[in-house]
Amino acid sequence: MPVPTTGHTTESLTTWLAERIALYLKRRPAEIDPAVPLAEYGLDSVASLSLCGDIEEDFDFVLEPTAAWDYPTVQALADHLIKEFAAEAAGAAAKGGAA
Repeated sequence: MPVPTTGHTTESLTTWLAERIALYLKRRPAEIDPAVPLAEYGLDSVASLSLCGDIEEDFDFVLEPTAAWDYPTVQALADHLIKEFAAEAAGAAAKGGAA
């Protein structure tokens, strides 16, 4: 079941992303520095697609497969997701749906 996209913080998403990326790269989450470009860790297109799939599955949010390159660090990706989740919630509220 998807996790609601509202109520997340940049910190919670940073932690979630670091844990997920560490899993793909066979590292400990503590080894993933949110400010280091993911490409420096060896994140490839397969892992990037897996990450997008996990975001869609866990948050019910479709993310473009190029996101890991458009937002090349965990921090940048978390910031982007927060903005997208807020925009999605605002759009739902404007339509009279639940935010």
